[in-house]
Amino acid sequence: MIPIEKLEVSAYTVPTDLPESDGTLEWESTTMVVVELYAGGHVGVGYSYTSPAAVALIRDPLAGAVLGKEDIPAAFAAMSVALRNIGRPGLGSMALSAIDVALWDLKAKQLGGSLAELLGRAREAVPVYGSGGFTSYTLLQLESELAGWVGLGIPRVQMKVGREPPSDPLRVRRARTAIGPVAELMVDANGAYTPKQALRLAATFHDESAVSWFEEPVSHEDHAGLLTVRNRAPMEVAAGEYGSELRDFRTLLPVIDVLQADVTRCQGITGFLGAATLALAEQKAISSHCAPTIHMHLGASVRNFRHLEWFHDHVRIERLFFDGFVEPAEGVLTPAPDRPGLGIELKRADMEPFRVA
Repeated sequence: MIPIEKLEVSAYTVPTDLPESDGTLEWESTTMVVVELYAGGHVGVGYSYTSPAAVALIRDPLAGAVLGKEDIPAAFAAMSVALRNIGRPGLGSMALSAIDVALWDLKAKQLGGSLAELLGRAREAVPVYGSGGFTSYTLLQLESELAGWVGLGIPRVQMKVGREPPSDPLRVRRARTAIGPVAELMVDANGAYTPKQALRLAATFHDESAVSWFEEPVSHEDHAGLLTVRNRAPMEVAAGEYGSELRDFRTLLPVIDVLQADVTRCQGITGFLGAATLALAEQKAISSHCAPTIHMHLGASVRNFRHLEWFHDHVRIERLFFDGFVEPAEGVLTPAPDRPGLGIELKRADMEPFRVA
């Protein structure tokens, strides 16, 4: 790589189109922090979905750690050291993630190929699942969104549960009716249930509505609870989207069926590849959380990749912000071979009204 000459960072907050909530949180907007790295006439773009507070960490100390660096491993190591006394997990890892993604995008652009080509392809197209179905939605809104994805050819969809557990079986039944008997139905509790609740509802969801995937039935921090549900629930159990470092994934792998990781939280592409390798060593699949534009390239390259989350909020934002945003066709995403790096250019005029830093 050509040495990094300049780093710029900005943040943009986009309101949701409707009130949104899951089993444990409510929100009205989503913030994207964008990093641009300049070197040799190329600009590498990376981003994370996090707080605008990450901008300060990126400007100092992380910018100083990467300026002048010529290789991704050296830059990654320098950023890790710079965060030592600040804290790498959480916000530190999200800030680092945005820069790491920009480093990989920059390298691919300098080599003249897509990021998927740089990483090496395991497959041409990446399976997706439609994700939303927020607990704040009415039944009609829930049915419309999930059925809409199936109508577009996406053969698997996920909905949120856990806000009002007694109402969840009805919501799940209505979702199944809306999408028909063939599409895969997945649920995500965001850690809202107790282990006993999760087991009881897992049986109901499976028997009444053929649910095949239960994401975070209990808190990702409750490893004993996850193991209990994993061992007894009649569907796959997944978790991992909050992982910041490799140790997070290493401790989760024994208690889940499918590992999840988010490239914008887990220290970027470098961290995601590490998590995928850990899962592969345990003969388990990995599924990506949110940020579809980045994960499309990782999904094309990682051997044990299951599917990519086509998440409602992030699809809206990336479609608005990125020229070159790729839409699914028949349930898969295919990285454009003629667009270098991540395959995107920032639509700055469209982004500017949402700028907060």
